[in-house]
Amino acid sequence: MVPQIINVPSNANHPDLDWSQIREAVKMLNLAVAQIEHSMRVGEDSVQTLTDSFTTMAGYVKSLDIAISKNISEGEVKSLMQSNCSAVSERVHCTIIAFQFYDNLCQHLNHVSNSLSALGDLIANKKRLYDPNEWLGLQEKIKSRYTLDSDRQMFEEVLQGKTIEEVLNNALQKKEKEKDDDIELF
Repeated sequence: MVPQIINVPSNANHPDLDWSQIREAVKMLNLAVAQIEHSMRVGEDSVQTLTDSFTTMAGYVKSLDIAISKNISEGEVKSLMQSNCSAVSERVHCTIIAFQFYDNLCQHLNHVSNSLSALGDLIANKKRLYDPNEWLGLQEKIKSRYTLDSDRQMFEEVLQGKTIEEVLNNALQKKEKEKDDDIELF
């Protein structure tokens, strides 16, 4: 039986003569790009929710103002106020969730900033630059800071060599599945 040669690309975890710090740097930059893109897409949803919520709440206030100015009966105004208060309360809840997503966005961008800073420090140090263990340590440091499974999954996919688009599509599909399953993140 002839032994099979498995063509596994060299990486910091399994360096060989083909190992390259440039390839490792590109992986880390791709990770940063994927995280920023994902954060921006999720952030767009939050901004849209905020916009819709504030517009809707302004409409409720305007309808109350119109009702009061038309001198309709107290009972009708009270009924309108009760229904509008209930609707505004629901919109406030949606707004709070959207602000929580904004907080999440800030955390993601902070992770990216710290990761890029650590990458810059490694590249700037000639002694560390060519050491696969330093690159592995950087990757472990970045991975250890993630608190969400989705972030860890993106990290693993980038290190496996998936493209930014593949990583983003997987993350967005997972987000949609969570939304469909009605999982509350906060």
